[in-house]
Amino acid sequence: MLLQLEAEGRLSLDDTVEKWLPGLVHGHGHDGRRITVRQLLNRTSGIYNYTADDTFGRTYFLKDGFLRHRYDTLRPEALVRIATSHEPDFAPGAGWNYSNTNYVLAGMVIERVTGHAYAREIRTRIVEPLGLRATSLPGTRATVPRPSSRAYGKPAETATGPTYDVTTLNPSLASSAGEMVSDSADLIRFYSALLRGGLLPPRQLKEMKTTIKAEGIPDAGYGLGLIERELSCGVHVWGHDGGIQGSSSSAVTTEDGRHSLAFNVNGDWSGDGDAVLEAEFCEG
Repeated sequence: MLLQLEAEGRLSLDDTVEKWLPGLVHGHGHDGRRITVRQLLNRTSGIYNYTADDTFGRTYFLKDGFLRHRYDTLRPEALVRIATSHEPDFAPGAGWNYSNTNYVLAGMVIERVTGHAYAREIRTRIVEPLGLRATSLPGTRATVPRPSSRAYGKPAETATGPTYDVTTLNPSLASSAGEMVSDSADLIRFYSALLRGGLLPPRQLKEMKTTIKAEGIPDAGYGLGLIERELSCGVHVWGHDGGIQGSSSSAVTTEDGRHSLAFNVNGDWSGDGDAVLEAEFCEG
């Protein structure tokens, strides 16, 4: 979305966050005047990850808090305030860290630039043109479209406790960092179209595929919302993972968009996604 807006001349990836969201990213060392839109997308902003906040974790990830608060509505501004109540992970551009706060802010930038909700822009620019009939942005809707699997979680400090059905929840706690609902076929169609140049002009796709080292992800580089993985057999795949309570998904495709894989594990304590990728692309 942001790369499309750049191609249209409506923003620059080197614009500061302060330009589009004045006064929002500040406090405890955070300074939106020093952070660019590009750094939001490649996770080098240094902004603290709001989901790592202890109070947020107890409230929305552990059993007692989750069962009491699973239907709460959270505004993106509130999520950003949680992040900026902590010190940054590092100075802008000085490191890499996966922070969901980056994409909450990215969604807010889209809304400021376009004047429309980011969900509306995604529907009209991506979902509808590609015919992604199983993809939706639920906002605050707590249920998932049918048919679907159930989502199961172990909302505890360890994965040894009881299992709960966590399918219904208000996804505003993830905002534009992870609210979307989709299926494997739609994810494959999306990534194939993206890598084949169906969504971005060549210059913006090249920017998206310009990667930096992703700490903690073996043999991986992180671009602008796009991960490049080199598998053990030398095959390179592009895509991204995503998860929320009770659900973990992965979708990748080869650079030519011809060999793709997407899958979901409907339990948040199990599943070896790397083994699945290796089996599909290296053992076939």
